[in-house]
Amino acid sequence: MARQHGEEGPGRPAHEGVPAGRAADPAGAGIGLLALVERTLGTGTAVYVPGDGWIRLTLPLDDGGPAPVTVDVIADTRRAPRGIAYLLPGGGLNFCSDFFTPASRNLAHRLRREGLLVVGVSPREDAATAADVGPDWGLAAHRRDLAAVVEALDGALGLPYQYVGHSAGALLALDAASHDDSPRLTRVVALDTTGPYSGDLAVRAAQTRDAYEAQLARGTHATDPGLAAILARAVTDPAAPSPAPWPPDPGLRFTNAGLAHYMLVRTSLMPGPANWIYTQGHSAGSYTFGATPDQDRFSLTHTPLTTWHAAASALGSGLIPAALTRDLAAVWAGDEKTYAIDWARICAEVLWINTELGRGDHARGARLIRAGGNRRVRFTVLAGYGHGDPVWSQTAPEDVWSLL
Repeated sequence: MARQHGEEGPGRPAHEGVPAGRAADPAGAGIGLLALVERTLGTGTAVYVPGDGWIRLTLPLDDGGPAPVTVDVIADTRRAPRGIAYLLPGGGLNFCSDFFTPASRNLAHRLRREGLLVVGVSPREDAATAADVGPDWGLAAHRRDLAAVVEALDGALGLPYQYVGHSAGALLALDAASHDDSPRLTRVVALDTTGPYSGDLAVRAAQTRDAYEAQLARGTHATDPGLAAILARAVTDPAAPSPAPWPPDPGLRFTNAGLAHYMLVRTSLMPGPANWIYTQGHSAGSYTFGATPDQDRFSLTHTPLTTWHAAASALGSGLIPAALTRDLAAVWAGDEKTYAIDWARICAEVLWINTELGRGDHARGARLIRAGGNRRVRFTVLAGYGHGDPVWSQTAPEDVWSLL
């Protein structure tokens, strides 16, 4: 398919506390809307960044906790919005890394061009240190933080809205919808996530839940997957040896570039209690071992390594709370005592898009929503796509976003 590139750029430098978008917004519609959002939510220091036909507000919500929820709002300066899209990032990610990358072509701008006010909600852990993260930072806490933002903006704006989530953010979107009976909630878009398994996979998910429960019992409340550092070394010093053993000969080491590509393409083979949930990997691509590590051959099919690096460079802490992963695994296992999503209470339209090489063709969650009486549920699987490709692929505008 032909590749599509947007016209937006990264904008000019931010000015803290100053509505710098007035020059880019003569009518004042965009800045006026963001000023209303700031007044409605604001207890932190607002940062405004103007762009070509749009303006962005970043607002950390200082509620006295150890780290703030951060809200990013992208408003069009040429027209008033017809609705709101709440964008919920995956585990360890934030709004900018997941939905505002690349700068010239991203899902946030796509939704803005379609007439929506984009509201990204980055969880507390993105602005936290490991010492800040507590044992209660699970799925329910994330849902309550999101609900506080939605309730406030719904009271101020009264616009129809939808939840759009990726990975862990997609399961959060579904959970939020099960607790949200507002008639203005119109749709949930779930990008590559996992509902309850059955059979042997449910047993394996229960083992993953137990692994994270054990981490919590040991006082380990957060983990850093470390992918950002690996991607940085792959870009800045690709040929140097990495710390990771090379599978054909553990006495040798991957190159930095080789390790980054192997982790992206063969995620399911990497150690860790939750990597098995990927059919293959975070990114579609190929990896072939050579006679030595520097002779390995590898490539990414849809998302360039530079885009992965840009997304990782936009991260805050990169931390994932163990309580969150435990609750996600409980949902995968169908363990309703640890954490339950009331699938039958999801009444909004649901568009659930999984990837063949990421979370795979596991539609039980969608079937449970339908079984509860909601017939407006679509589940589809993208052939040849990895877990991160629906948001970062160069072909996502045609292959994925067009479905939205």
